[in-house]
Amino acid sequence: MNTLKDTVMEVLMAVLPVTVTVIILQLLLGLPLELIIQFLVGAAMVSIGLILFLLGVRIGLLEIGEATGAALTQTGKMWLLILFGFLLSAVVTVADPDVRVLATQIDAVSGGAIPKNPLIISVGLGVGFYIAVAIIRVIFDIPLKYVLMVNYILVFIFAALTPAEFAAVSLDAGGVTTGPLAVPVIMALGIGIATVMGGRSASADGFGYVALGAIGPILAVLLLGVIYG
Repeated sequence: MNTLKDTVMEVLMAVLPVTVTVIILQLLLGLPLELIIQFLVGAAMVSIGLILFLLGVRIGLLEIGEATGAALTQTGKMWLLILFGFLLSAVVTVADPDVRVLATQIDAVSGGAIPKNPLIISVGLGVGFYIAVAIIRVIFDIPLKYVLMVNYILVFIFAALTPAEFAAVSLDAGGVTTGPLAVPVIMALGIGIATVMGGRSASADGFGYVALGAIGPILAVLLLGVIYG
């Protein structure tokens, strides 16, 4: 019951300021009343959807993500942990609504020059690969700053080789992967792994996954640009 109450309050605090601001702007601009009513109905639907979505994340996705990370680590088979980390993060990224919205808009704006499905697949594979890299980093205790440094150097190199429109899209792709579906699962997986590995700091090893996961789509889209370019 407390989870439901907290979720409702969280959504209301997020949606109400936007709703009030937009209504004031609509009234000042003198827009038709039916348009304001449509907006209010849409805002109500968004609020209900967010409440249900966040409840699902907290009740299901966070629990299963952390349990999966812990269970895979306890098997002692690191290749299995890396493989399932790759597959799980790639699948949730492809399913993330933010990624699909971005890909649909880019496909429409570019007139099909940057196709929707290859973009979604490349973003998913990019996230999956770098979550696997993040797991390897934790296993071998490699400092996060060095991994980030090397990969951002690669970003600059690929950005110089790809068409400008792909460079812009790649940065947006890196942003949308920090969406409402991918992040909870990836972070829960990382925390589950970190809590089982004895002698490690869960606060240090359990985070950094999203930072590395955001690099994956950037490099994947830049590589896609090199291929299409």
